[in-house]
Amino acid sequence: MSDHPATAATAGTGPLAGLKVIEICTTIAGPACTRLLADFGADVIKIEPPEGDPVRQMGRHVGDVSLYAASILRNKRSIALDLKTPQGRELAAELIERADILVENNRPGVMERLGLGYEALAARNPGLVMVRISGYGQSGPYAERPGYGAICEAVGGVRHMTGDPDRPPARVALATTDYLSSVYAAFGAVTAIHARTKTGKGQVVDVALYEAAFTQMEPVVPAYEKLGQVPMREGANLPSMAPNSSYPTRDGGWVLIAANSQPTWRRLVAVMQQPELLTDPRFETIQARGKPEHMKAIDALIAEWTRGFDAAPLEELLREGEVPTTRVYTIADIYADPHFRSRAMLPQVPHPVLGHTTQSGVVPRLSATPGGIRHTGPDLGADTRTVLTDELGLGAERIDELAAAGAVRLPVGH
Repeated sequence: MSDHPATAATAGTGPLAGLKVIEICTTIAGPACTRLLADFGADVIKIEPPEGDPVRQMGRHVGDVSLYAASILRNKRSIALDLKTPQGRELAAELIERADILVENNRPGVMERLGLGYEALAARNPGLVMVRISGYGQSGPYAERPGYGAICEAVGGVRHMTGDPDRPPARVALATTDYLSSVYAAFGAVTAIHARTKTGKGQVVDVALYEAAFTQMEPVVPAYEKLGQVPMREGANLPSMAPNSSYPTRDGGWVLIAANSQPTWRRLVAVMQQPELLTDPRFETIQARGKPEHMKAIDALIAEWTRGFDAAPLEELLREGEVPTTRVYTIADIYADPHFRSRAMLPQVPHPVLGHTTQSGVVPRLSATPGGIRHTGPDLGADTRTVLTDELGLGAERIDELAAAGAVRLPVGH
């Protein structure tokens, strides 16, 4: 169990302090983008429907507490508006009018139908940066298709490359494309804000999940055009690079070995005590070792050697020989690992019901202006009244009228 506390941080601190962000997003890519901005000090107001973001129903729960929401919604304020009502839409427009950045991940056309398209919003707020995250982007023949991360990584070519060559395409059991897209979206947001300092004008940041996935295909793209190569799944291997794979151990474990460079390859051979491999023409160069038939041969030789060791002593032996290696970590291994703890990657964040939750730490780390975790993800609509009061100057009576009309939702006791 981690004993490292959350990074000390208060409202108004961090390198993005002073930026006001409105989030109209659901599930993962959009909320992950604004969580990243919030970690570095942006004031993020999350507009949720009265029933809440579906991300609150995802992942594991302790009683009624969503552990996922506690993390991905951290450092944000939650306001519950019904954008299907005219009052709810106008409240959203007024909040966006006062904002620097709007992040939304609805299907293209939805915001326009709500009267919240970029042209309408920019007429009221010319400096607005609108980050639009969707499956296929805001233009093109596929723009209106629904697209989740798993679908879009298939379109982007990534799914074809994932798994073993003799099995159907596999998937990573994590939302990798959503999180990659969220980083591109956050980068686009701060880049557009930087451009605004020169022009005074905002712009649209168009992030497509399939394109974020496709960027991982960078080495494949020119190879297909020039050589006609359609690479196949490589399993645990790194394409055209060997040895770089997972190898079995005597006790049933797996150890990854990555000897990509010539010096590292020589060090691995020394640890294996098989100097004849250095003069084998199949393995003399990086390019030679990367040929498919040679990759199979070298992996078979290394696997035969690793089967003579248990995982832990083999890992130590390879480390002593300065060969990049590790066993395959589980989350239990991560919690027990001193490096994660020393770098504050398992911070304990206070929680009003659970006492605390352990969350993933803030990435990246800045030496002079680091990010931090100010508070856990709020309950649905926890900040509705304070946001409407502080941001829009509405009185208690008006807020109660809006709640009675169904335009806003107030938590019980608020």
